[in-house]
Amino acid sequence: MAGCGYGAEPDARERFKGEADTIAATLLRDGMPAFAERYAYGPTRVQFEAKDPRGVETFKRQLAEHSALGSANTQLGVQRERPSLYELTDQMAKLTMPVLVLTGDEDWPCLQPGVLMKRTIPTAALSVMPNCGHTINLEAPDEFNRIVGDFLAQVDSGRWPQRDPRALVTSITGMSSKDAP
Repeated sequence: MAGCGYGAEPDARERFKGEADTIAATLLRDGMPAFAERYAYGPTRVQFEAKDPRGVETFKRQLAEHSALGSANTQLGVQRERPSLYELTDQMAKLTMPVLVLTGDEDWPCLQPGVLMKRTIPTAALSVMPNCGHTINLEAPDEFNRIVGDFLAQVDSGRWPQRDPRALVTSITGMSSKDAP
């Protein structure tokens, strides 16, 4: 899962839903090219611009080719209405398949949800890519592909582990005051 979880944090839910409404209204009012011009420079995409200005231009051009109506409907019917990951922890805790969670260290809306998934899914690993925003596969494609390739190799060889339950205890060091002489 790459760049997963923005808008999931409980204190961000209403703001996220409001932004989805604003995005949909902007798409329908101004069209896709105007939206793409603004969206490409959001707070989790400026890192891409700093690394690859030509890549951002390609991203904007391709985004501008999408359907404004379809994108607005996605914002309203999918993004805004999806449940928060924080509401799905019981289901996540039951997952048994290998899971890799990838996020950029400057993709602030996805960092804590990434940690939540790592902590909750017993077969999850978390990889945080340095100096990256939301578009990690575009910002650092070699690093992204290396991490995903390593994950797939471990899964294919049957070496992807399930977390040892001893790793999630309430003690920080494994020694608590009840262990003192």
